[in-house]
Parts: sequence; C-alpha cells; structure tokens
Amino acid sequence: MNKSELIEKLAGKSDISSIQAEDVVTLIIDRMKAALAGRKRIEIRGFGSFVVKSYESYFGRNPKTGDKIQVESKNLPAFKVGKELKERLNISAD
Repeated sequence: MNKSELIEKLAGKSDISSIQAEDVVTLIIDRMKAALAGRKRIEIRGFGSFVVKSYESYFGRNPKTGDKIQVESKNLPAFKVGKELKERLNISAD
C-alpha cells in the first residue's frame, strides 16, 4: 500500500473528502517525521515502533576500486514489528 492508496481507503471508509483524507495522512506522516528527527520513539500499539539508531563511522571498501574509504557516522530509522502484527502474519493458513 502506498500513500495515495491509504488516502483513498481513508476517504472511502469515512465521511470525508479525498482532499481532507490527504490532509490527515500528510499530517500524520509529517508528525512522525518530526518526531524521528527529534530522536523520539514512535509506538503504534498492535503495529510496531519506530526508533532512530545511531551508527558510528567505519572503514569500508569501494566496490568498484577496492579502495578503503571512511564511511561517516549516521542516524537511520528502524522499525520493530509489534507482537500483535507478528502473530497475525504468522497465523497458519489451515
């Protein structure tokens, strides 16, 4: 599912227009981005949580030349699936 499909589903399941649904989805995504940029944890019960992980700099290799290069330290978002979602995904198809 992508953003436009989510907007379409929200508008179809509620009593709001597509423009209002787009505003809601955009607001939620923007708030999540702002929270992660502020290094805050986002937890959605039954779904999972998002955190920012810090990675130290290290030496790697350029795959084309084989030269040693310094990879700068960085912060990356990480997602951890929630228990309820994990269980739902692993229900056997009997």
